[in-house]
This record gives sequence, C-alpha cells and structure tokens, in this order.
Amino acid sequence: MISAGEFRNGVTFEFDGNVYQVVEFQHVKPGKGAAFVRTKLKNVITGGVVEKTFRPTEKMPKAHIERKEMDYSYNDGDLYYFMDNETFEMTPLSKDQLGDALTFLKENMTVKVLSYKGNVFGVEPPTFVELQIVETEPGFKGDTATGATKPAKLETGATINVPLFVDNGEIIRVDTRTGTYMERVN
Repeated sequence: MISAGEFRNGVTFEFDGNVYQVVEFQHVKPGKGAAFVRTKLKNVITGGVVEKTFRPTEKMPKAHIERKEMDYSYNDGDLYYFMDNETFEMTPLSKDQLGDALTFLKENMTVKVLSYKGNVFGVEPPTFVELQIVETEPGFKGDTATGATKPAKLETGATINVPLFVDNGEIIRVDTRTGTYMERVN
C-alpha cells in the first residue's frame, strides 16, 4: 500500500479498478483547512491523463509494472516487433501501445517493454538516444541571439528544435523524456 503523501513522479498504483502512474504531483497545505495532494495521473493501459486530488492519508495498493529489456527489430505496417533478449521470441505492438516512444525508436535499439499482469501496454526508450539529423536549414552568420534554435528532422521522423550551429548529417544526443536536444556527439 502507498499513501498519497508518498507520491512521486513515476509511482504506479491501482485506483477505481484502473492502474495509474503519477505524472505530476503537488503537496498543498492551505492556511485554512486540511492539506491535500493535487496530482496528474496517466492511465497506463489506455494512456488517458486525469487530474485527481487526494487526502495525504489515503492509501492505494501499489501496482507492480514489469519492465523487460527487448530489442526493437522492425515494423510491418502498423505492427512493431520487439525481440526478447533471453527467449528470442518476437512481441508485436501497435502504434497506440507505443505512443510517444515511437518518435525515438531505431532498429536494433534496446528498450524496456512495460506490462501489467502479463498485458503489454507500452515501451520505455532509453533516457538518451543518439540520432542523426537528416534535414535542417543552415544557420546564418549573425543569427546568434541567445538560445536561438531551428527545427531539425531526425532519422526516425521526429522533429525537434536544435541550436543554429547544428548541421545536416550530424549525430546529436536527445532526451527522450522531454524530446529536447542535449549535445552533439563527436
């Protein structure tokens, strides 16, 4: 059991017959009245996000999410196939199950496949991935305002903002949690 006062980002628990993951939380102590915990929760099965308020003493059963390392092999139309590194079995997942993780997946990349009670519901890519820029406009001399960025299309099809000095063909490191540029890779 976990109480609402112990919520942290990433904690999973069962509530109202569903499994939720804490996306955001805030402990609120108003000057008048009892304290409460304001949360933003993601339903791990459906992907829907809801906002709920809990008393800090409310208890919910903790949900155990299994994370298994698998390699992304290939896609065949709408299905994406992942190979178990131990048994070499292939697990097909749909675009809906992959969600936002799809934008950073490359073939042969090792990811964590998430399941709850044997039902696969998502994929967790590595925190940082190295991807090649396939299309971006050149930065012009004089365009050096602090923090200036430009859009760049990556080899996976994702588009992110990068600094002006980054060019086509360069390999960059991207934070998959936020989808932001981190640094160039030599």
